[in-house]
Amino acid sequence: MSTPESLDRLARCLARLPGIGRRSAERMAIHLVGDRSGLLREMSEALKEAAETVGVCSLCGGVTGAGEDPCRVCSSPGRDGSLLCVVEDATDIVVVEKSGAYKGRYHALGGRLSPMQGYGPDDIRLKELFARIEKEGIKEVILALSTDVEGDATANYIAEMLRGRPVKVTRIAFGLPAGSGLIYSDPVTLTKAFRGRTDETR
Repeated sequence: MSTPESLDRLARCLARLPGIGRRSAERMAIHLVGDRSGLLREMSEALKEAAETVGVCSLCGGVTGAGEDPCRVCSSPGRDGSLLCVVEDATDIVVVEKSGAYKGRYHALGGRLSPMQGYGPDDIRLKELFARIEKEGIKEVILALSTDVEGDATANYIAEMLRGRPVKVTRIAFGLPAGSGLIYSDPVTLTKAFRGRTDETR
């Protein structure tokens, strides 16, 4: 049985989202078009509004409102400008902010080093990170990356590149199973992780 091209296109778009496979995307697409509560129309309007009113901060890589660049975190005088928390993506910034565990600034890499997937140092925001550390006089870089192979490789690369520089490098202490990321952390765990961070300075 062939399906309408518009349905296939919707499924392909959904499949491009993190953690959603092809079959899950197809089920979601069929559910959306068959839903009688108006969810598809509501989602369409929400997507349109988000596209028009939400952007990406040019400094940290986190989400920000339209016309707010840099974002409120980067421009707030109440944040500790000597601390820079390095995370994988904007989602991690949201998770940490909701926990209230950290009051410094952020830098989202937009990914992590993964030779198997073709992601090298030039494919994520590492140049911007090192430039910020030098320009902003950062005193401590806090690595809040996943505890899997790619996260460890990225953390080790950053620590090695900062060797000999006048900046302290620390990594948060995860109280989670190996391979976990910030998205799976609750506020209490994150607070303990930031307080118990370990020195990775080389």
